[in-house]
Amino acid sequence: MATIGTTNESAARLLAGCSLEMTGKDVPALVEAEGLIPAGTRVNVTFLGNEDLETRVAAVRAVLERSLLPVPHLSARRLRSAAELDEYLGRLAEVGGAERVFVVGGDPAAAEGPFDSALDVVRSGALGAHGVREVGVTGYPEGHPDIAEDVLWAALRDKVSEIGAQGLQASVITQFAFDADAVVSWIRRARTEGVNAPVRVGVPGPAGVKRLLGFARRFGVRSNATIVRKYGFSLTNLMGSAGPDAFVDDLAARLEAEPGLGEVGLHLYTFGGVATSARWVAERRGATGGDAR
Repeated sequence: MATIGTTNESAARLLAGCSLEMTGKDVPALVEAEGLIPAGTRVNVTFLGNEDLETRVAAVRAVLERSLLPVPHLSARRLRSAAELDEYLGRLAEVGGAERVFVVGGDPAAAEGPFDSALDVVRSGALGAHGVREVGVTGYPEGHPDIAEDVLWAALRDKVSEIGAQGLQASVITQFAFDADAVVSWIRRARTEGVNAPVRVGVPGPAGVKRLLGFARRFGVRSNATIVRKYGFSLTNLMGSAGPDAFVDDLAARLEAEPGLGEVGLHLYTFGGVATSARWVAERRGATGGDAR
């Protein structure tokens, strides 16, 4: 997490604690990136509809085998029954990967089982019963196209409150954004709303511009010309690629100027590939004076 110092030091510290994301099918990519990812790095393992239990558990095991910390996702509306939730958590506990989880509502418009939201999963009591100690939830610095802002804030407060009431540690990973102003304003409000959990700011790892904009549209992230220019895109060259350098520098500078925002780190969405993102972090940490081991 970030400790505020000079701008370069702030960027290096943000990157030092950076977490990554992978799918169940990304195990070969994780192996390729093995020498680039420091031991103890958090690696989130997504819960996709086209991947089965064995694929997800195998990915968690691969993360553990490389001395990394798995953070398996639970997609509430994809869970077809309470028994399926118990089975997955039980399998995670068997391989030693149940200490931290990340709970999301998920993509389906309608629940496939009894859980309509991340809060429903938390309230089930199943997490703590299977050895979970930390529960991550989602934040939306640029809002959500289908959910009103007041509803988003109420949901975040309720989730963090319920997690704490069960004696568990809450954490927040934000949806990725292109505007550091919006992110810092959101963190500031989160603190005034009583959400004092550690926040990891979602950042798209290096990827093609067209691919990044496609993901932005898919997840409802605003991507108008002003914001993408601030992020470092060239809209006239959609076949090019972009990395989050400008965004990270801007965010680090703003955190430096406002040190009372609590624990803030980075989380890389690896749209351009796990190895590409890991390589970018290692190279950037070296450039800012960080230890790339």
